Order: sequence, then C-alpha cells, then structure tokens
Amino acid sequence: CWLYFFTVPVSSDQIEQLHRRFKQLSGDQPTIRKENFNNVPDLELNPIRSKIVRAFFDNRNLRKGSSGLADEINFEDFLTIMSYFRPIDTTMDEEQVQLCRKEKLRFLFHMYDSDSDGRITLEEYRNVVEELLSGNPHIEKESARSIADGAMMEAASVCVGQMEPDQVYEGITFDDFLKIWQGIDIETKMHVRFLNM
Repeated sequence: CWLYFFTVPVSSDQIEQLHRRFKQLSGDQPTIRKENFNNVPDLELNPIRSKIVRAFFDNRNLRKGSSGLADEINFEDFLTIMSYFRPIDTTMDEEQVQLCRKEKLRFLFHMYDSDSDGRITLEEYRNVVEELLSGNPHIEKESARSIADGAMMEAASVCVGQMEPDQVYEGITFDDFLKIWQGIDIETKMHVRFLNM
C-alpha cells in the first residue's frame, strides 16, 4: 500500500493539499512534533487520541525500524503515514488490494502493540478498551476490564480454537489480528477526517 501510494498517479493537487495540511500542522516548520497535534479539533475529543498521535511517530509505521518513536516527522514521513489511509483504487488487482489491506491492519496493530513486542497482550488491550470507554460515564473501569477480557477470550477462540483449562493465551499476534479482521471492511474504519482543512 505504501509503495502503491507512490506508484499510482497522484495528482499535484493531492500532493499540494497534503503539503498545505502538513505546513498548517507544523506551523510552517520543516517538521511536525507530537505537540503540533494538540490543536486539532477532531482529535481533541477522540478517546484514543494519544494512540493515534503516537502512531504517526512510531518507527514501525515510518518504516525506520522495529521499535521506538521519532521525535519529529518531515513531509516525506507524513506521506508515508498518509499512505496507510489512502483509499483502495478500483484499478487495483486482488493481490494489490490484499497487500494494501494488510498494511492498513499492520498500522492498526502497531497502535495496540504499544511495547513493540509483536503481540497485543491482555493488558495492552485493556488499556485501549478503557481509553475508548473513558468518555462514557455509565461504564466503570471494572466493566471496561470485563469487556476487554471477553474480547480477548473471543480472540483466543478465533485464533487458537478450543483452549485447554490450563492453557494461557499469550496475546494477539499479527497473524491472529489478520484472522480477527477477516471479512471486516477496513476502508470504512480507517479515515482521517482531521486532515480536512
């Protein structure tokens, strides 16, 4: 998908629009830092705002390493991140569609896998669920933990099948993540409204 972003004709208008948004976010500086996202209204109320912003600086998403966070990103890095959100083109063949989908899911996986160990643990999943539900005054922290535990058990049943009573599910690998998202339309889930100027 990342390569596809640069191989499919992209209009100069599209590049200019992204560059204008980059300059607006950066305050007309050559790089964007995490704090530049503080004044983005559409992100301000998002309960997983910190995870979204972190994903923009994750070296795995920037294709610059297997872990760690960049302090700032330049326009080329910004284009790399935006390539994950590029809509699937009707001219793509099935192999290209699957590759693009896999890259989008890898980006999401990295958002959940906060310690970059290649596995989404129950604790990491609980943190995301708690953040997502934090704005709902009717759901207590313990209820959010129960929801996360149930979702993790469901993931285990999808990925491992029937587990033995003494068997422990270590966490969701990327292959597990692909199985869980199979048949779910990722296109409608991954969009970046805050990029609209």
